[in-house]
Amino acid sequence: MLLERIYDEDLSQASYVIGCQARGEAIVVDARRDIQTYLDLAAKNGMTIVAVAETHIHADYLSGTRELAAATGAQIYVSGEGGEDWQYGFEGTRLHDGDTITLGNITVKALHTPGHTPEHLVFLVTDGAFTDQPGYLLSGDFVFSGDLGRPDLLDEAAGGVDTRFEGARQLFRSLREKFLTLPDHVQVYPAHGAGSACGKALGALPSTTVGYERLYAWWAPYLATDDEQGFIDELLDGQPDAHAYFGRMKRQNKLGPAVMGERAPLTELSTGTVRADLEADRITLVDTRPVEEILGGTVPGALAIPAPDKAATYGGWAYDPESDTRPLVLLAPDQETAQGIWDHLVRVGVDDVTGYVTSFDGLPVEKPATVSPADLDGIEPALLLDVRNRTEHSEGTIPGAEQLSAGKVLWHQDRLPQDGTIVTFCQSGVRNCVAASALRRAGFDVVELEGSYQGWLDEQARRATVAG
Repeated sequence: MLLERIYDEDLSQASYVIGCQARGEAIVVDARRDIQTYLDLAAKNGMTIVAVAETHIHADYLSGTRELAAATGAQIYVSGEGGEDWQYGFEGTRLHDGDTITLGNITVKALHTPGHTPEHLVFLVTDGAFTDQPGYLLSGDFVFSGDLGRPDLLDEAAGGVDTRFEGARQLFRSLREKFLTLPDHVQVYPAHGAGSACGKALGALPSTTVGYERLYAWWAPYLATDDEQGFIDELLDGQPDAHAYFGRMKRQNKLGPAVMGERAPLTELSTGTVRADLEADRITLVDTRPVEEILGGTVPGALAIPAPDKAATYGGWAYDPESDTRPLVLLAPDQETAQGIWDHLVRVGVDDVTGYVTSFDGLPVEKPATVSPADLDGIEPALLLDVRNRTEHSEGTIPGAEQLSAGKVLWHQDRLPQDGTIVTFCQSGVRNCVAASALRRAGFDVVELEGSYQGWLDEQARRATVAG
């Protein structure tokens, strides 16, 4: 049996390829939309992708299930559980609790594990070439290494009202009735790792076991003593902000993401063309350089999306394709880099990229407005805005600052003053740069705090030393 984990460091997302080497057939679970990595892996191992499945309707990235099926002719398998409100809007075989998919010697059994979402499935894998007992569990957003999938995302990102309480109760039951009934040796492969907003304390380990989680997970004592309320209270406490683009992902994944097909290579655009399009407001320019270079001077109105490592994350924060229909033009040193950035962007449904430029030569450039921590006391902004997560904000912030995370600012402009200056900060400056550029493009007067919160802390320490 082949079992390969394909991990996206940008979105902290894992997909899996399981293949029967005797039959030369493979299934891909929780695929992303830039699918070449799966095609290459199958070809390398002499396999044909015959099935594509997903554990649930994802909120943090746009699913590649339909994309990969269209490219390979593979059969789609999705959940048929969760009730009428949680049915997929596209063709595919519906899986219910106990249903199986067979690939040669391999059996993939679906188990319904509601909680993170009502329709959630996990896949229990048995390698029949060695045993008739299951050995592996693709746990989706149900069980992570050291944590559980949060049950409040439907409230946070999908317009639900108090669904988190029922979701938490469902998680408790799913753990008791499904997960903890499995043998301790079963290897658990989750769909996310550290850094994902799908849980509050995800571990960085790529896998765990049922036995290890049974003994050492934070939730284990609550299950051992049947303390459902204690479990719910701890599970719901301190969950991080959910990014606003999650709502769009959830809607599109339920209906069925658009199939892009083979994308033509991006072409380099001339400075004259880009300048004319900027003046006519026909494009959205993306500055992909490191923050310090962006702050040294960028094109007015450009979005700051430092790339390529977190282009999907920052792109999902800074650009909403449902409200901004102007295609993107990327700053990239070459075609290969531009194509790689585009690969990241399509993972969050930012598909409309029309080309790239290799420099800003010949384009208007200005320095984004900033203020030093030493000078912050001398200005009176309409709003001092902390764009870190609410958990960070609650642990300490600049006096008078209000919190709205960088992944939400573009979607909550009603919480911002329409007139006057907004001074923004995060922890070190990266998230702040992204959020500030999005707000400037939306028409707000934004000044970035140099060094962000850490810079402010350093300034307070300097003053204390001088005063002492």
